[in-house]
Amino acid sequence: MQIELARAPFPNAPVLLLIAGLGGTGSYWLPQRAALAEHYQLVVYDQRGTGVNQQLLPADYSLTDMAHEIHTAMLQHGLTQYSVLGHALGGLVAMQLALDFPESINVLAIINGWLQLHAHTRRCFSVRETLLRDSGPAAYLQAQPLFLYPAEWMAANQPQLEAEEALHNAHFQGQENLTRRLNALKAADFCATAAHIRQPVLVICSRDDLLVPWNCSVELHNALPQAVLEILPWGGHACNVTAASEFNLMLTGALSALHATESVLHKEIV
Repeated sequence: MQIELARAPFPNAPVLLLIAGLGGTGSYWLPQRAALAEHYQLVVYDQRGTGVNQQLLPADYSLTDMAHEIHTAMLQHGLTQYSVLGHALGGLVAMQLALDFPESINVLAIINGWLQLHAHTRRCFSVRETLLRDSGPAAYLQAQPLFLYPAEWMAANQPQLEAEEALHNAHFQGQENLTRRLNALKAADFCATAAHIRQPVLVICSRDDLLVPWNCSVELHNALPQAVLEILPWGGHACNVTAASEFNLMLTGALSALHATESVLHKEIV
């Protein structure tokens, strides 16, 4: 698997892995890269089956597969200790990494994530799957922004949305891959395992998220032993895109505090 490893901003800078959601491509994090690159050595990547890592996924593709393949790629680059920032599906992969490779994961940050799929989110995905199956990728991608962004933001950013839609159409991951990745997402359930995640976790949500109700993040926060919750008043499912300046300020401050907490916990354990 190809990954992009940015230059460290200073010697021994902490490593931060960025994992996108269902879209899967590392370009999702463009609004965060400049702010985070001042503090971390960033790692971004296109998830298997998307972007430069395009290949047909197996029928039984799972969240565990997603976690293990990126961890293997990190080790191949000599990255044995790192933190993870994940959006939605990316947050689920982050939790799987923390469970399967606890010795390697320092801090997690999860944007609009969940313990198990909410009934409302399942309905939204069902609508999107029907569009994909019956009307094709173009209709699926045309509807996608409705689930990601607030209406007023979309109205004010039509040229950007049109450019994104054209790009996604040109580089669509394929119906089979998207369906298999979505099935892996829907099957994920951390209700019985979240308590085993001992790393500090930043849980972020937006109150106006149409796709994932914000109370899912509250439930996730309550289930994690070392979690901090940040609730944004506005921004939709992709709040890190729509409210990037405010989001980045909050994110960098909270991550810094959690890394300090992680250092104290590590010393106590040792």
